[in-house]
Amino acid sequence: MRQQVNRQNVNQLVLASQSPRRIDLLTKLGLEFEVLPSDKEEIIPPGLSPEEVVLAIAEQKAEDVVSRLRKRIESEAIPFLILAADTLVVFDGQLLGKPSDRADAIEMLEKLSGKTHIVHTGVVVFRAEKAPGGDKNGGIKKSLINTVETSYVTFRPLLRSEIEAYVDTKEPMDKAGAYALQGIGAALVSKIDGSDSNVIGLPVARAVDLLRRSGMHILGA
Repeated sequence: MRQQVNRQNVNQLVLASQSPRRIDLLTKLGLEFEVLPSDKEEIIPPGLSPEEVVLAIAEQKAEDVVSRLRKRIESEAIPFLILAADTLVVFDGQLLGKPSDRADAIEMLEKLSGKTHIVHTGVVVFRAEKAPGGDKNGGIKKSLINTVETSYVTFRPLLRSEIEAYVDTKEPMDKAGAYALQGIGAALVSKIDGSDSNVIGLPVARAVDLLRRSGMHILGA
């Protein structure tokens, strides 16, 4: 999948996600990028904090895509920048993933009603390019930079009837925490401290910073 071309860049940008939200956020920057989601099973080592979990998963996604692109990276003259991200919702020390069914989604939203929860997104940029003068690392020179963005989201008190009506729209069913800020779920939120785009799934300012530090030109800089 290709997006609008930015002729200033001499990098191949690859988004390791098929999330429509992340694709849309990157597209608005006017970048050319390829969508190649990781299909590797996520392995979460025990004992990690939520911030460490999102970084570990994002790094696993990026490394998987690098391995799948190995032949192309070794044969092309420009660096590949693999952008990966992972988002977790945390409430009262509990990680809230995607709801398993309607009852699970209702239960999550009842927990969040009238309360503040945390959204962490780990963002990783893996720069991979043909290794000069040999194949010490399998013919690829790799470097990685990462960051975590944290936002605090407060829900207004919700009626059971509106929670059920919202869940019945099906919007919550593939969203961590059972809501989508970019959709109908915005009606549930009374306050956000931090990045809105982080809650959607990709903290844009952080992603732009990492990509620029990895050699990509964005918005004239």
